[in-house]
Amino acid sequence: MNPPPQSSAESSTARTGSNAADATAEGELAAYRLRRERELNSLYTTARSLTALGEVDEVLHSIVRHAHELIGSDFAYLSLLDAEGYLTVRASAGTISSEFSSGRMPPGTGLGGRVIESGAPFWVSNYREAQGLPHDPTFDLLVPREGLMALLGVPLMVGERAIGALFAADRTERPFEKDEVALFSAFAGHAAVALNNARLYEESRVSLRRLEDAYRTIEDQVTTMERAAAVHEALTHAVLTGGGSGDIAQLLVEHLRGTVTVRDRDDAVLAIRFPRGRADGADADADQNVPPDMPADVLPDTLPDVSRDATRDMPSDVPRDVCEEARDTGRCVSTRGADGYFRSVVAVRPGGNHFGFLSLARRAAPEPADVRMLERSAQIMGLLFLMRDARAEAEERVRGELLMELMSRSPLHPAQRDRALARGVDVDHLDVLVVVDCPERTASEVVRQLKPLSTERSGLAGEYLGRATMLLHADDVEDVARTLHRRLRRTLGVPVLVVADRIAGERSRAFTLTQRCVKVIRSLGENDRGASVQQYGMYALAFDPDRSGDLDRFLADSIGTLLEYDRRRSTGLVATATAYFAHSGNLSRTARALHVHLNTLLKRLDRIGSLLGEDWRSPDSALRLQLALRLHELRAAVDASAPDTSG
Repeated sequence: MNPPPQSSAESSTARTGSNAADATAEGELAAYRLRRERELNSLYTTARSLTALGEVDEVLHSIVRHAHELIGSDFAYLSLLDAEGYLTVRASAGTISSEFSSGRMPPGTGLGGRVIESGAPFWVSNYREAQGLPHDPTFDLLVPREGLMALLGVPLMVGERAIGALFAADRTERPFEKDEVALFSAFAGHAAVALNNARLYEESRVSLRRLEDAYRTIEDQVTTMERAAAVHEALTHAVLTGGGSGDIAQLLVEHLRGTVTVRDRDDAVLAIRFPRGRADGADADADQNVPPDMPADVLPDTLPDVSRDATRDMPSDVPRDVCEEARDTGRCVSTRGADGYFRSVVAVRPGGNHFGFLSLARRAAPEPADVRMLERSAQIMGLLFLMRDARAEAEERVRGELLMELMSRSPLHPAQRDRALARGVDVDHLDVLVVVDCPERTASEVVRQLKPLSTERSGLAGEYLGRATMLLHADDVEDVARTLHRRLRRTLGVPVLVVADRIAGERSRAFTLTQRCVKVIRSLGENDRGASVQQYGMYALAFDPDRSGDLDRFLADSIGTLLEYDRRRSTGLVATATAYFAHSGNLSRTARALHVHLNTLLKRLDRIGSLLGEDWRSPDSALRLQLALRLHELRAAVDASAPDTSG
């Protein structure tokens, strides 16, 4: 059945509707094309702007800012994979809470995990109700707080590897069109390239910075090594050319720009050098490196080595505990004092033997190179001290040999006289002999302290027959004995007996008299004094071998019967008489001293009276008897020691 024919009016209306529909379609297509052109242009412009950035953080924030503008979402954020595989928010745009920004998504969970595993875009219109996603409880607590609803995620790919994901989110439900997803994915591709380039650029900058730092370190090390080599060469030259501790201290001052002090094992200052007085003006502020505890009278521009006596009471520039630590460890130890100065000290201990300390005081803290320089200088100074001691020992050995030759009976050979004169000793003027006795020190220790004193007096000192002995010239024998005692008492720090005698005849006889006199003095109860043999002349019968016959006759006439009785009967009458006079005739005290009963004592006293006569306790007889008993006691003390060699 054919349709009824249309009228011309109806036909015109139909054509008009068709044309309108076509026009609408064409308009929508044109608008779509225009929007796509703007989006592509924006994508191109954005991608080009990303390539111009260099800093990673700058690129991250630029990516999320452009993504937020490009997709038109409520907010956008970018997460990167960390070393443990967690997605960590690194940048965001739009309103986003600090809790959300600090969130971490475990591997394989959430929409981000889906995007990373698949390497493809993924979106949901309602994240909380999305099925098929492995939700993370921690992240799910953040979603309602942030109001997150619709979520689109695209991977950031570098080659075949995903390094993170870019997200666009809305707080209302919405679908993401294919064109939006494609545009967002394309942008993410450009962003990943820009981000990777920024990371590579930063890594190259870090590597370059490390190379520059390494180069500077090498330059500093080379400079330090050259400086150390120059100092070591200068120190070695100073030692080999006969330089002293002051020369080494001066070299250190020039390189370390501080106050350098050298002390010996007794804490006496050997040398001090200060960083001042340079003509080039480089040390204009050198006074800042002079500690305030240094006395004003030792601050000249060029200070000579300071004598021991003049500096013994100077304040120590380093605390004692720091010195002890340096000596125990063998390394340089530094401390900062209340005055703001750094004080560094290193012990001079070649071969494990302590010789003293080398210290540096200045405002600036010591650098490792300075510490090494101080330690190396202490080693060089140790060699200097060893060489000094070797020379001193050789000189002392020669002087000791000369002393032994002089004490022998043989006359000196002319060559020996010349050798003595070369050391400032005129053997013909050595007219005083000194013997030193110190039970708390060995003879060698006493001789070591005696030798410098002998050098001061152009004399000789050494060990002779086990005794510390000295030969010198002196006008006053008693005065020289007292002076030597005072000096030795201070250096040895213990009681010491010093006995001197004028040489008349053989030196060996003077030695015998002097050392036997020492025994007598000690038997008299004195152990710390200086005296002459002549001061004890009243006891000469006890210590002079040439007068032993006189002593024998005196003892035989005075107490001979008691000595003979004791010898034959093994009694103790001599000891009883000695104790009786020692306690002024008090019977009770005498009995207690002898550990006998009073009746026993009375019987012994009666026996003494029967042998010596009843008047033995009269004043004249008692005086003679007491003297005989005392001389007998002193002779026993002298003879109890090693036999003498009187020639």
